[in-house]
This record gives sequence, C-alpha cells and structure tokens, in this order.
Amino acid sequence: MKTQKFEAEARSRWGDTTAYREHEEKTKNYTKEKWAEANEGLMAILGEFAACKESGMSADSDEVQSLVAKLQAHITANYYTCTDEILAGLGQMYVADERFKKNIDKYGEGTAEFVAEAIATYIKG
Repeated sequence: MKTQKFEAEARSRWGDTTAYREHEEKTKNYTKEKWAEANEGLMAILGEFAACKESGMSADSDEVQSLVAKLQAHITANYYTCTDEILAGLGQMYVADERFKKNIDKYGEGTAEFVAEAIATYIKG
C-alpha cells in the first residue's frame, strides 16, 4: 500500500522527466532480489556517511567526497542517470522531506544533514 502511494507521488512529481522514464525502463525487469540488492547498496552507502560523520570527518573531506561520488554512481547504475543537478536536488530533499530525513537519520541523528552538506560541497566542486 505504502509503495503504491510513493509510486503515484513520484509519477505525479517527476513522471514527465527523462530520469523518470529512464528509471522505468531500467527497472522494469528487476526481480525482487535485484530491487533488494540496489536498495541495500544505497542504504549501505548512507551508513558509510554516518560512520564518517560519527568519526568526526568533515563533509568536505576527501573520503566523504568520494562517498558522494559513490552515491551518484550507485544511483546511476541502479536507477537513473544521476546528474549533478539531480544529485543536488536529492541532497536538498534528504533534509526537506521528513520521510527521507527520518529514514537516513536511522543511521544516526544528523546524518541526512551531513549527506546534504557533503553533496552541496561536491556539486560546488
């Protein structure tokens, strides 16, 4: 039920974009296992961000910036081409949308803000 609600929301918000159409094409034949693999990989990367934050690294450190590149590559490989513009929007959404923030902050309070800051730094180049 929840998934259908989120799918309808995504279609409503981004259905006319190239990225949305690419996502539909790329994932149309995903098995349950492939979805799990892609989503678990994404969550693992977010867990790495939390570990960096917890260890005191700054969002602009080389290791954290490498994680941003890893995140962008993972999204591109598994969902749709994650351009810098899309990545910047995701970073903003991670803190602006409470659902994303809550999900990311499962790894530690403030992780969503840390990821958003790291993405913003990465985009500025």
